[in-house]
Amino acid sequence: MTFPVSGVEVPPWVPLLAGLGVSLFTSMGGVSGGFLLLPFQVSVLGFTSPAVSPTSLVYNIVAIPSGVYRFIRERRMAWPLTWVIIAGTVPGVCIGVILRIEYLPDPRAFKFFVGCVLLYVGGRLLYDLRRRARERYAENKVLAARSAEPANEARQATDASRRNEVPAQFVVRTVSWSWRRVRYQFDGETFSFTTLRVFPLVLLVGVVSGAYGIGGGAITAPLLVTFFKLPVYTVAGAVLTSTFISSIGGVIFYRLAAVHYADLGLAIAPDWLLGGLFGLGGAVGMYLGARCQKHVPPRAVKLMLSAVLLFLAVRYIGGFWR
Repeated sequence: MTFPVSGVEVPPWVPLLAGLGVSLFTSMGGVSGGFLLLPFQVSVLGFTSPAVSPTSLVYNIVAIPSGVYRFIRERRMAWPLTWVIIAGTVPGVCIGVILRIEYLPDPRAFKFFVGCVLLYVGGRLLYDLRRRARERYAENKVLAARSAEPANEARQATDASRRNEVPAQFVVRTVSWSWRRVRYQFDGETFSFTTLRVFPLVLLVGVVSGAYGIGGGAITAPLLVTFFKLPVYTVAGAVLTSTFISSIGGVIFYRLAAVHYADLGLAIAPDWLLGGLFGLGGAVGMYLGARCQKHVPPRAVKLMLSAVLLFLAVRYIGGFWR
């Protein structure tokens, strides 16, 4: 089968299985599958034109909605945080699209850029395995278990009206929201952050995400947890939703850019069919990853994942200088 935009010739089950396998593996390590799907397209499928970036964003559009629905249903969405991230990420993605087309159309330069991003993400995963980081992870795991147990009991209740109930203490409640500061409550504690400090951070992440072809959640979430001391249990839904919205914005902007830069003769618009098959496989992989995560040691998953990311990073960066 030949995919129209990318020119890739593979059976349709190849992108399906690739999306499933990558998302199954990466979701257990808390990283988006887009980080590995793009290198798969570049190095295995030979898809190196700028169109590879929005094709990876299509993966997010197809694979993410089920996860967003779950967070909304469980009332775990910190909506003010979500809108602040979206407000910064979407413009950043648009800037990233222009940088991708103007300055990174050459596969060699783009691989170097991809290598730098993978180096950061792989290094971040290794950092998370340090003792202090493991302690924070253990605390978050206990919190997740505490909130999941009563929620499961509610879903198993014979009274249908109680099945979707979430204990009040584990519902994210907005205390105040202004253009300067956001405050919300969760698990009996109040958390806050300065809007003007978060905005430039997510704007920069958006630029990287738009040029690479990812949602940026694996970059944004650790930064919010580390620098702003926000609980990961409340950050996850906001980051996932912003990834979904920014991916839509990125695909639209790439499509518009394809018209504006038509004279360059480059494939810029996304390959919808290829990206859709990746996304369908990814949706299944994320579901299976969530089910299998409790049976797989997270430390082992992160070690393997960081090793893969760092190997690719060294290969791409080293290839630039050869």
